[in-house]
Formats: sequence, C-alpha cells, structure tokens
Amino acid sequence: MTQDELKTLAGKAALDYVVEGSIVGVGTGSTVNKFIDALGGIKHRILGAVSSSEASTVRLRSYGIEVFDPNEVEDIPVYIDGADEINKSGCMIK
Repeated sequence: MTQDELKTLAGKAALDYVVEGSIVGVGTGSTVNKFIDALGGIKHRILGAVSSSEASTVRLRSYGIEVFDPNEVEDIPVYIDGADEINKSGCMIK
C-alpha cells in the first residue's frame, strides 16, 4: 500500500472514535485531511467540530460541518490529530 492509502485507512479508522451527537476535535495535517474527508460522510451524526487550524476549518466547512470556537465548547470527547513520528515505546512527536 502507498503512504496515501495508509493515511486514508487511518482517517477512516478514526471514525470509530467519534462520539455521535458530539463536537469533534480536529487537528491538522495530511492524515487529518483524510479523517475530515471521512467525517464528511457522517456529518449528520455530529454537532460539529473545533479545529486547530484555518486549513482544517476551511476543509471542515467545505463539507458543511459547523466549526465552533473552542472557547465556547464545554466538552470535546475526542480529538483526532496526526503524529509526525512514533517510536517503539509509543512516544509520539507532533
């Protein structure tokens, strides 16, 4: 599999962690873009999202997903983001 195909699979797999009826935390990066693409397919099951960047905000809105100000949200049950590197111990670098 190509790197892009693996990122697509990771983005789709992250949907398993999305809590229905909630606001989803969304990070930034190429793998998160794959998650946002997948999230667009289930947007009717969430209230919206908070975003860590303008790029992610634009992408979320392109799918019709409402983006909330994180300062106005009390609960974010899951935040999906990518990692640049993961070592054998499971420590990550973003």
